[in-house]
Amino acid sequence: MTTNRVRIVGGIWRSRLIRFADRPGLRPTPDRVRETVFNWLGQDLTGRAVLDLYAGSGALGFEAASRGARSVVMVERDAMSVRALKEACAALEAHQVEVVRADALEFALRARSQYDVIFLDPPFADAPWDVLLQRMAALLASEGYLYCESGAPLQPSAAWTVHRQGRAGQVNYALLKRAQ
Repeated sequence: MTTNRVRIVGGIWRSRLIRFADRPGLRPTPDRVRETVFNWLGQDLTGRAVLDLYAGSGALGFEAASRGARSVVMVERDAMSVRALKEACAALEAHQVEVVRADALEFALRARSQYDVIFLDPPFADAPWDVLLQRMAALLASEGYLYCESGAPLQPSAAWTVHRQGRAGQVNYALLKRAQ
């Protein structure tokens, strides 16, 4: 397996490198964007339940675990990526991280748990945003945050409020809350 590496930018695993599989279309969230997002969320995620729905490299989920998340569920369908995520969990002794091999949309449609933070970073070319955003409303805790990363600026429905947003190169990102 050809591997790449991404650096964890904060928390107890700060500066640790995690390996991820070299897969077509896999693009870890850049360090600068992760730093910004975790500044928006607050550096301490102690006690929070996190869902990383399109885990890929695991960069977002491992950042959350590094910053004290109680539990992190990483969903990934690619077998090589799942293997790399499990190896990273073992290397970090990340017992609060659960790696699930599944299609992200199918997982979201059958999930019954609620999460305090949800990361959505689907492949830019085939992101079913309307379905995803509708389903995330049921999975997100009432005061939770939904992070979205896309190739084009996201236009969420009235069910969502944009808390913060930014752009870095070709990456558009936004932190959403459910509209009150």
